[in-house]
Parts: sequence; structure tokens; C-alpha cells
Amino acid sequence: MDDHAMLPDKTFASRVDWNLLRTFVEIVRAGGIGAAARKLNKQQPSISAALKRLEDQVGVQLLNRSSTGVEMTAAGTALLGLCEDMLEAARMVPHQIAQATKRIEGVVRIQLISAVTSREFDDAIASFHRRNPNIHIEIRVSPWRAVLDALEHGEAEIGVGYDSNVRGGLVYEPLFVERQQVYCSRSHPLFGHRVARLGELKDEGFVLTGDDELDTITRLRRRYHLGTKVNGLAEDINEASRLIALGVGIGFLPVLSAADAVAKGRLWPLLHADAEPSYDIFLLARAEPSRDTATQLFLDEVLRRHRAQSKA
Repeated sequence: MDDHAMLPDKTFASRVDWNLLRTFVEIVRAGGIGAAARKLNKQQPSISAALKRLEDQVGVQLLNRSSTGVEMTAAGTALLGLCEDMLEAARMVPHQIAQATKRIEGVVRIQLISAVTSREFDDAIASFHRRNPNIHIEIRVSPWRAVLDALEHGEAEIGVGYDSNVRGGLVYEPLFVERQQVYCSRSHPLFGHRVARLGELKDEGFVLTGDDELDTITRLRRRYHLGTKVNGLAEDINEASRLIALGVGIGFLPVLSAADAVAKGRLWPLLHADAEPSYDIFLLARAEPSRDTATQLFLDEVLRRHRAQSKA
């Protein structure tokens, strides 16, 4: 079969066997024809024959076979992407029909870290509620490790938070990049000044956030010996901001969550902007595809808005 000799086949959609496309995806996901046969509980010759029929219908070779498995050709790679899109669209049919007929009820359980500031996320909640007024939205706030644990244990379906590693049972979608800054109060001697190096703050009393502190910030503090003197502790960013603004100590806060207090002159950023630590905040979900309709539609709403904004 010659890739260069192909011409567009306008009748392909009407004559292709859609089951062959599903078999092709299973072969690729399993890593070989034999593995796919075992997964589908079929004989290996029948899987090989299905692949051959699909290649005949497409008109090109899709996979190179070897003793170690299969490798996709350029045509195979292109077809796999299309097949996965079609399977995802098919999976969404019952969810979309339920939404169109206004028959969706249920609960979307969201667990997130404190002081999340994301316009796309807020807009998605508002839009989702307008489309699905009978779905109850439940939000719980907890330290970032508890967010991950709640998702893994099935106590929440959607999460927003940080992760210093990757947990295999979760799906990660970068939502936004968060930056942190070291702030002091109006009454602090450093108010109105910037520090050139973090080490200059090692003798200052700090307000810490305990289990809510991100690993990125913990490592940075330890590197520069910050927070060895603890004047205050709050397990929530908003309460930590309160203690810092009241002059209990200086401390790290997300830039967006502190913006209003900075604008009002209650907090002052001590670091130059190029020294602010940054990290990804993720939209998180459990990896199992069998999500209930309410959860799936909410996840799609957030992703649709976020990806549209990223392309803008």
C-alpha cells in the first residue's frame, strides 16, 4: 500500500466498519495483537484479520508488526487520534442527551485548596449552574494533600490543587500558574522596601500555613532558613493573610489572593516580581471513565472554558 497514491475517499464513512476502529484502538493500547486478543477475550487470528480488514478499508498500513509488539505508522498515529475523539464523543452521548432533556440531577463534589483565584473556574461554575439548575454543587476546602486523598478515596469527584508528584489514579489538567510572594504588614519596619535576597529574612518571625503549605514553598524556606522563628500558624491562606496583615509576622501568600489587601495598603510584597516562586495549580479528577453525568458535564464545562481561554 502506498501512502502517496491515496486519494480522498468520500464514501469511507458510509462503508467503514466502526467495530474495526475500536479493535485498532485496543491493539494500540494493549501494545500488540496478542495482548489485545487476551484483553478482548478473542483469538489472536481474529484480531489480526480485523486489523487487515481495516487497513484494506483505509488503504494504508497502520501498524508495523514485530516480535516485541506493534509500532504505528504516520497514518496509524493520525487514525488513533481520530478514533479516540470518536470514542470520547460516543461516551458523552448519554450525558449530553440527559443535559438536553433537562433530566439531570445529582451532586458535584469539589474539593480544593484555600484561596483559589481562577476566573475560568468561577465562570464554569456559574455557566454550569445556569445550564443545570437541579444539580447541587458542593465545595469543600482543605490542605492540598487532603484534596488528593479525597479524590483517591472517592470522597470528591473534582479537585483543584497542587501536587509535587503525580498519582497514577488521577487525571491532571493544568488550570493556571500561581505565584507566591512574601508579605509584611503596614506596621512592619520593611513596609515599602524590597529585599534583594531571601536570606535577608532569615531572622524574621513568620506566619506559616502548616499542612496547607506547598512543597515548593517548604523547600524554599528551608533553603534560606526562613520560618525558624514561628510567630503564627493558620491552616488556611485567608487566615494566614489576616495574621500577616495584623502584624503577627511575615509570610508567603499567593499573589492573586493577596492582591486586594496590597491594593488597600494592608500588605506589602517584599520580593521583586522576578523572585516570586511559581507552580502549576491543576484541575484534578479520578482517572476512571465511569463518571456520573453531573460530574462529567461539570468537568467538560471547566475544560472547555479553560482551553478556549488558552487559545485566545
